[in-house]
Amino acid sequence: MSQFVDRVVLHVSGGDGGHGVASVHREKFKPLGGPDGGDGGSGGDVVLVVDAQVTTLLEFHRAPHRSAQKGGVGKGGHKDGADGDDVELRVPDGTVVSTPEGEVLADMLGDGTRFVIAAGGRGGLGNASLASARRIAPGFALLGEPGEARTVVLELKTVADVALVGYPSAGKSSLVAAMSAARPKIADYPFTTLTPNLGVVEAGDVRFTIADVPGLIEGASEGRGLGLEFLRHVERCSVIAHVLDTATLEPDRDPVRDLDVILGELGRYEADADTVPLSERPAIVVLNKVDTTDGRDMAELVAPQLRERGYEVFTVSAASHEGLRELGFGMARYVAADRAARARPTAPQRLVLRPTASDDAGFRVTVEEHEGRTLYRVSGGRPERWVRQTDFSNDEAIGYLADRLARAGVEDALYRAGALAGAEVVIGTLADGVIFDWHPTVGGGGTVAGPRGSDVRLEGDATRASRSERRLEHARRMDAKTAARQELASERQAGRWVAPDVTDGTGAADGSGAVDGTGAADGTGAADGAGATDAADGTGAPAPEQAGEQVDRTSGQG
Repeated sequence: MSQFVDRVVLHVSGGDGGHGVASVHREKFKPLGGPDGGDGGSGGDVVLVVDAQVTTLLEFHRAPHRSAQKGGVGKGGHKDGADGDDVELRVPDGTVVSTPEGEVLADMLGDGTRFVIAAGGRGGLGNASLASARRIAPGFALLGEPGEARTVVLELKTVADVALVGYPSAGKSSLVAAMSAARPKIADYPFTTLTPNLGVVEAGDVRFTIADVPGLIEGASEGRGLGLEFLRHVERCSVIAHVLDTATLEPDRDPVRDLDVILGELGRYEADADTVPLSERPAIVVLNKVDTTDGRDMAELVAPQLRERGYEVFTVSAASHEGLRELGFGMARYVAADRAARARPTAPQRLVLRPTASDDAGFRVTVEEHEGRTLYRVSGGRPERWVRQTDFSNDEAIGYLADRLARAGVEDALYRAGALAGAEVVIGTLADGVIFDWHPTVGGGGTVAGPRGSDVRLEGDATRASRSERRLEHARRMDAKTAARQELASERQAGRWVAPDVTDGTGAADGSGAVDGTGAADGTGAADGAGATDAADGTGAPAPEQAGEQVDRTSGQG
């Protein structure tokens, strides 16, 4: 048995984006192949689509949790991950999407209307996409963003042009069956209709729909009977047809009193703020069951009173089809007038452009007190997205995040907010954000050379030297080299060491203790250096490779 459900709570989540990958190209005879990590695929969306063949939200009542497919992970060789498939949820025409707090997100009208209710996350970039002139071979990749998760309320408001309202067993379902091809359940006991019934009626060149809602009784606004819950299905109607039973057997009822009770209950129904209250809508009165003798007499009695109130009155019989043609054309006249009023051209709306301010950084820094601590909160779309994309197990990825935040001006904003080194900074919310101790020296500038997957700024207490410090270090090294050269030159001039100047074929130097071709000294002194002998008897000649070594001049006495 089919069940009618017109309100459900739906939990949806878009697919997570796939992670990028850090990979280096490796191929024979191709050293330094460079990064070739692919990007992750985007997650799928959860999309609501209006389908004219769907008339209930029963499917979502049975399965209220829906999620889209995740994006694929990137691979080496510049292979990107596959995008996740979207999930399309078919809903009836007239479905209103709202938050649990009551904020309307979308009003689904018209076959084929689409609305993305939960967007999928973007895929993370691989190291091939992160490579630049400064960072030639990144050793990290960005993580995929999580898909959007939310809880929404789907509420069906039937799209009908004419709403049939009245007491139970007044003949509303019988009128729908008599005027259209619809075949609702009809029985001789109250509250036969438990769900709205729709029918399509053609009157001349006007085609419209009529809706039969469950019966109303006195005290429906207080929960008696079926209450006012189903009146949401008549909020979109052009005209309300009050169906009154002229042949009721209950002694305390008559058509005029029934009309007053129904108007009172309609007045207590709280419709949307941007719609006309149901009690103020265009209305007609349908006196049904005039095929009976008592019914016809009652109709002739109360019709003048109703016309005096300003209502157009139709006397009909759903059983014998008496007066149904006139009723159909009368309904069509109201529907056509309402459609013409809605289609009336209005004054052209002025398009207002609100560009982003030139000083809008896309984030803001606020100072908050939490459990006796001072927190500096950074909130904004870009910083929070960057944090979600960062792999905090990779030091180079953390350094890349620091560079991005510094270039965006986060550090300057923290300075202006009064933050000092060691201050607690949170990016995002306390529930799912990132809290860290802020150290300005670990911030932006350029890329710091180091092994892939590391950042020297995060190694121990090492900090990156400033430009002035690097200049001083360079000057100190240049001064040290100049002093070393001057010291060597002074030693040479003082004769502390002499380079072998070969002037003849024997290799003699200056005649005072010259070294002969064998490397021996002048017979009274041995040459020192590696391989020289301590005896001065000329038997210990230096090795041939020591011909260019320094030679100490001896006194000739050994």
